[in-house]
Amino acid sequence: MRKTVSLRVNGKPVSAEVEDRTLLVQLLREHLGLTGTHVGCDTSQCGACVVHLDGEAVKSCTLLAVQADGRSVLTIEGVAEGDTLHPMQEAFRDNHALQCGFCTPGMVMSALDLVKNNPDPSEHEIREYLEGNLCRCTGYHNIVLAIKAGAAAMRGEAPAQAAE
Repeated sequence: MRKTVSLRVNGKPVSAEVEDRTLLVQLLREHLGLTGTHVGCDTSQCGACVVHLDGEAVKSCTLLAVQADGRSVLTIEGVAEGDTLHPMQEAFRDNHALQCGFCTPGMVMSALDLVKNNPDPSEHEIREYLEGNLCRCTGYHNIVLAIKAGAAAMRGEAPAQAAE
């Protein structure tokens, strides 16, 4: 059966006709063309599909599109202000916290959720929070540095020296 879902994505109202079994990640990627949200594992283990639903980080491969009906979704495409990267995105770039980039959108979205709830997380808190996000390229050292730097920038502080 098909149903029309209406929601706000990155601040804009959208609607699409989807099958009942369509996942939110499929709606974003296949119906709306927002391919920054990735599908990595199809089992909610990797975190590549993390988006914010009504302000909370969720794995969009675990939700049906119909569950987002009437709600607000923020994807990685909605984080920057035009051509100006969000401080967390800048921190990932400046700290070399990406390699292939596949996990990066989910990492950034998870990092934003962490910092929203904990503006000055410790290294241990960052590592613990990222347990649901997998990176197969970089390890996590520079990702942790990036999140610390991004959190500092979001607090209005000068970030520490970027990784060499």
